Amino acid sequence: MAKGKKLNSLEDLGGLVYSTGSAPKFEEEHEEESLPPGDQYLEAHIEKKGRGGKTAVLIKGFEGSDDELKELAKKLKSHCAVGGSSKDGEIIIQGDVRDKAMDFLKKEGYNVKRVGG
Repeated sequence: MAKGKKLNSLEDLGGLVYSTGSAPKFEEEHEEESLPPGDQYLEAHIEKKGRGGKTAVLIKGFEGSDDELKELAKKLKSHCAVGGSSKDGEIIIQGDVRDKAMDFLKKEGYNVKRVGG
């Protein structure tokens, strides 16, 4: 390549691209095994930070698929009559309804532990 020549795209290499690595290995997708409620240990946290001073309850420790997490979050939000969301294995419930949420989860068969305040 001549000195001072600038490459603008891969086509400037003449169509050849070299790689020093081996072929990529793809992992097989597998459905996440869901534990029965009696074998799961959930934690009920209460949090105010980063929410404009408003209180929220976080349920952490759920092991199962995203669909099952969303279904549990939907039931929990409906029971507590509040809003919320579920993502990254956590359920976020708006408001200070930790006791109500814990009672519901215990009736569903989950082992729930109160964490913090």
